[in-house]
Amino acid sequence: MTTRTDAPTRREQILREAARLFAERGFHGVGVDEIGAAVGISGPGLYRHFPGKDAMLAELLVGISERLLDGGRRRVAESDGDPEALLSALIDGHIDFALHDRALITLHDRELDRLRDTDRKLVRQLQRQYVELWVEAVRRAYPSLAEPDARAAVHAVFGLLNSTPHLGPAGTLMGRPATGALLHRLARGAFAAAAHEDSGDAPGAPAAD
Repeated sequence: MTTRTDAPTRREQILREAARLFAERGFHGVGVDEIGAAVGISGPGLYRHFPGKDAMLAELLVGISERLLDGGRRRVAESDGDPEALLSALIDGHIDFALHDRALITLHDRELDRLRDTDRKLVRQLQRQYVELWVEAVRRAYPSLAEPDARAAVHAVFGLLNSTPHLGPAGTLMGRPATGALLHRLARGAFAAAAHEDSGDAPGAPAAD
């Protein structure tokens, strides 16, 4: 994802702190006053930006799904038809999200069911489109991989990349570049292993007579 260089708006500050607090203490464990205090405004002052906590949660979860899909589509457009470059770019983009927005991964896992039906359905629709974009990219990079296997591999890689909230506090990681490089190697290895298995040439398998 593109890294912002300009200062975040007040609305963005509120969302960032809401995500952090929701992830740390749960949606119902955080009050509007606490979110306001985290950004230096009164709790009631938040209502000039959001009607309530439900609206913050919806914007966080719908917003990240939109950003991932938009970023994926941009990488497809910038790939110039190079399957290897596209898959690497998709992996790097998702790693950037997974390392930068760990709180949103926790929120999605814990709080998605708290969204209104319309918002939850929109998140799921955006996610399906994002998955299919990856499936197409994986099959272009590994033509031998059948579509169901490619889709399963994509979901497995998402599980791998989205494990960052469980890697420990940010300060305990081995460094963002090194962690990102490790995650990239693991993701590419998972896709390569899926394609290798699909071709019937699993490592260590006895040669056919």
